[in-house]
Amino acid sequence: MPSFYSFVRAELYRGYQLENDEERYVARRQKVYLFMKIPREVEKFMSYGFFQCTDAFLFLFTFLPLRFVLALWGMTTRPILHLFCFSRVNYKRILQPSEIVDILKGTIIIICCVILSHVDMAMMYHLIKSQSVIKLYIFYNMLETGDRLFSVFGQDIIDALFWTATERKGRKREHLGVIPHFIMAVIYVLLHTVLVLLQATTLNVAINSSNKALLTIMMSNNFVELKSSVFKKFDKNNLFQLSCSDVRERFHLSILLLVVVIQTMREYMWKEERFWVLIPDCLMVILAEVIVDWVKHAFITRFNDIPSNIYQEFTLSLAYDLAATKQKHAFTDHSDLVARRMGFIPLPLGVLAIRIVSQAVQITNYGDAFILFLAFLCLGSFRILSNIITLGKACDLIDTHQKQRASAAAAAGLGSIVATSTSGSASPRASRPEKRTSANEDRDIVPKNESFPEPAGLFTRSMSIDESQLSQLNSAPNTADADILAFPVKFRSASHSPPRRSLIQRRGSRRMRMGTPPQIPPLIPELGQPIFSNSTVSLTSICLNEEIFDEDEQTFTESNAK
Repeated sequence: MPSFYSFVRAELYRGYQLENDEERYVARRQKVYLFMKIPREVEKFMSYGFFQCTDAFLFLFTFLPLRFVLALWGMTTRPILHLFCFSRVNYKRILQPSEIVDILKGTIIIICCVILSHVDMAMMYHLIKSQSVIKLYIFYNMLETGDRLFSVFGQDIIDALFWTATERKGRKREHLGVIPHFIMAVIYVLLHTVLVLLQATTLNVAINSSNKALLTIMMSNNFVELKSSVFKKFDKNNLFQLSCSDVRERFHLSILLLVVVIQTMREYMWKEERFWVLIPDCLMVILAEVIVDWVKHAFITRFNDIPSNIYQEFTLSLAYDLAATKQKHAFTDHSDLVARRMGFIPLPLGVLAIRIVSQAVQITNYGDAFILFLAFLCLGSFRILSNIITLGKACDLIDTHQKQRASAAAAAGLGSIVATSTSGSASPRASRPEKRTSANEDRDIVPKNESFPEPAGLFTRSMSIDESQLSQLNSAPNTADADILAFPVKFRSASHSPPRRSLIQRRGSRRMRMGTPPQIPPLIPELGQPIFSNSTVSLTSICLNEEIFDEDEQTFTESNAK
């Protein structure tokens, strides 16, 4: 009969071996390493998305004014040249769709800036400063929620205006007209700009107040976001939308802090001492936002068993978006595509920046005008540099992705060919009916990809794959894969049914039977194709600053000189 002493002794000297459950402990260790790896992967994606938002924002101050002036010049001179037969091009439209969009954007910005010039910033600041801390905290949360709602619905209003203004004539009228859509767009940009201005003023009060309680409460609001995000179920598509929203929020917060710094430095007559007082608070706000993003994404990937390389797929999707806007026949501008993808609309922030800078900087002589011109050149140079960097990174990512897809497709095709040839040579004395039966079976069975298993939930694609796109994808195969890719395989569109007949290739006296074309494996087996992106973008068709003429919109005719 065991005694109390034996029980205590057994508890003190009882041993166990962790090797008995090795797989579980290895999996837990990998999860710890994955948790530590997430911040680095998140920052890679955030940095690339931040540069794209910066490119779209700087476009409003650098190239949009030049495009606006050129569009107005073309609208003025083209009818005159056509009237006196000086033009060699016969336009059915005075302005091209892109020029119409540029004129609409410039007009909206000018109207909103003129209206906001009558807003008294000092009165707004003191009105907000006179409120209590709790009221300002609730007010800031309401403004943040309204900003998100405006960002969701605002791009629809702007896209509706652009399509209504550039839609071809002769169709049945299914819209209100250009003027009502233009008025709605002006009202939206004006309201959104006022909302962002209130956000910046509230943040200015929190930073410049002697009591830092409001700033602390606003920073703690970021950690409340963890409760609403971490403990929810996320799939890869939802995580991509959340990541894009975080990029947009980080850039939005950076612009707000820049506005706060400019307003405060103007009030203190641009003294350097005040600048070094503001920097710690601004860095603290940015640092809190970054840490919350790290913790949030680390726990989301931990609870939903999402691999860390999913952020590489997110970056690849942004790269395809950027490359798609640089095609010779692009469907949209890069700033509009960034707005649809990330919910970042640069027009309200652009109007706010113009209002703040015009109030802070006064031009009184030619020296001030020259300095302003130099600042414009610096902004243009920085925008060109950031565009080149992001586009170069996008081309590198797309080129690597397409090469991996081509090599993987070649390896899958080689495996299917070897499998069919070995199965055919295994029974050389089979009767003719048996061979016919096996051929019918090969005709109905689709070869599976053993090396790259298809995941359960692939990401949806925005466009299907056809033969021309796949020919561009495999335009530069490796020499080792030339024999495999030389087969005359017909690829049908992904939206059509698969081919029903087997493809037969004769080589000498040997006859090989192949089923349907091998499926192109994804870049990463557990990730699938890039999310909501056209993964068949051709790098050879990327062209910068090329004038595009639509055959349906204009006809080129040789004018008679005499």
